[in-house]
Amino acid sequence: MAAGSTYTPIATQTLGSAAASVTFSSISGAYTDLVLVTNMAIATVNGSIYIRFNGDSGNNYSYTNLYGDGSTVGSVRGTNANKTYISWYVSRNTALEAVSITNIMNYSNATTYKSFLSRGNRASASNSPGTEAIVGMWRNTAAITSFVITADSGNISTGSTFTLYGIAAA
Repeated sequence: MAAGSTYTPIATQTLGSAAASVTFSSISGAYTDLVLVTNMAIATVNGSIYIRFNGDSGNNYSYTNLYGDGSTVGSVRGTNANKTYISWYVSRNTALEAVSITNIMNYSNATTYKSFLSRGNRASASNSPGTEAIVGMWRNTAAITSFVITADSGNISTGSTFTLYGIAAA
């Protein structure tokens, strides 16, 4: 991330009804990095949220997730996957409580693979509270101009919010 940078809001989406996915498209290459902030829930127990860049569903993704809930810790890893996760476990709840912040570094650079770091938590004591950190990579040198966020199963709940920021050098 660039030192002395500023966040510029690019787009916000709030789901008026449950949806299988959320799309951000026509992303300008004018920033150094992107930040995606989510507050969401899903309709399925123990569901996950994944991301695909520029419509690529090939086996070009890798991820490692570290998670814990105060008494249990674990990790999950995927290589040569057809998607990468921004939240491995999102609570099934009517309250929106799975919050994640995803930093996508050097997204507009056309000479390097794209990497990101996603940190998230689940706040509810009744719905498996916990925290996680995911590092992911899209093995492609193309600039990211769009991405789709999708629930592994079921739908992303009504009222879930997704805000995309660009980080520009000050």
